[in-house]
Amino acid sequence: MELKAGARLKSVACETQVIVVRAPQGDVEVTCGGAVMVPVDADAPGAALDASAADGTQLGKRYADEELGLELLCTKAGKGSLQVNGVVIGLKQAKALPASD
Repeated sequence: MELKAGARLKSVACETQVIVVRAPQGDVEVTCGGAVMVPVDADAPGAALDASAADGTQLGKRYADEELGLELLCTKAGKGSLQVNGVVIGLKQAKALPASD
């Protein structure tokens, strides 16, 4: 699926919802809990939560893959973990502030 900044996605395997903050060029497959995420307004059948993808998401946290250029903001926490093209994406790390001497 081709993502655009501002797109809202939901998991069909848990309660997780995200907003795309930064989107890469081309098609990517974003999954949560082992199932492909769908637009928030889409009616999709539920899926079972994959135990290998059940690390959970945290409300208000950003998840990013810097190499790919993807950043997601979690707007509703859930039990599933986020993956892009089959690779787990983790929390975005805060930038280190310069030392003030």
